Amino acid sequence: MVLEKSLSSAINTKIMGSSGSEETIVLAHGYGGDQSVWDKIVPYLAEHYRVVVFDWPFSGAVNNKDLFDPSKYSSYDAFANDLIALLDELNLKSTVFVGHSMSGMIGCIASINRPDLFKTLILIGASPRYINTEDYEGGLEMSDITQIISAIETNYHDWAAYFASLAVDANDPLSVDKFVKCLRRMRPEVALALAKTVFYSDQRDVLDQVSTPCTIINTSSDIVAPNSVAFYMQKKIKGKSTVEIINTNGHFPQLTAHLELLDVLGKVLGLKFDHPDPDIVGVN
Repeated sequence: MVLEKSLSSAINTKIMGSSGSEETIVLAHGYGGDQSVWDKIVPYLAEHYRVVVFDWPFSGAVNNKDLFDPSKYSSYDAFANDLIALLDELNLKSTVFVGHSMSGMIGCIASINRPDLFKTLILIGASPRYINTEDYEGGLEMSDITQIISAIETNYHDWAAYFASLAVDANDPLSVDKFVKCLRRMRPEVALALAKTVFYSDQRDVLDQVSTPCTIINTSSDIVAPNSVAFYMQKKIKGKSTVEIINTNGHFPQLTAHLELLDVLGKVLGLKFDHPDPDIVGVN
């Protein structure tokens, strides 16, 4: 008899920080990423919280390639169910959930279904819809999405480098390279199926059901999730919500502006993180 591997083990869940801490912060990466995108901020957070990181089933860091079923994960609901199952397995309640990109909306859906699991939602570069409509600025036209899907189908390896150069601040080539490698670890057929789920998604109707307090964090220039989306979300979310704009470029402030991101997180969480002043030492 073979025992089924637990979800937390299958998706490489790690718990760090003070075991004596009563509060837990959960970090969820987005499309093409893995838990390593949080490496720069985890040590700071772990001084104050139990920190939970994991890899979504689509990630190239997950060993079990059968874990990602394209039909199952054709909507965010399956991801939200996984998140709920993970928190239940770890016996966690009232967590601080930090969701990057697609994980922002996944956290919103999970919070509607199980509000007891979430104390606050911190949404970084999140978007309920990427495609523009007559009365909504998502940042991309349908033709842009068609080109993205076609490029992934034609040559995923080359598209990964191109997309990373757009999504990550070009002034930080090490971070661009890191995301390229993350993307390329994802199998092309998984990348294609997930891209369709993400880029064709429309979760705008979810927002007015979200009662958990939210902080929406964007950079001042993000091709994936422009600031118009952040303020749209703030307007539509049912519960208390605020928008914080970090004065940097790109979709990955946790990689390219982690000290600035920590300052915003500290403001939201009522903490002061002990780190060098980026303006003094020139750290990005």
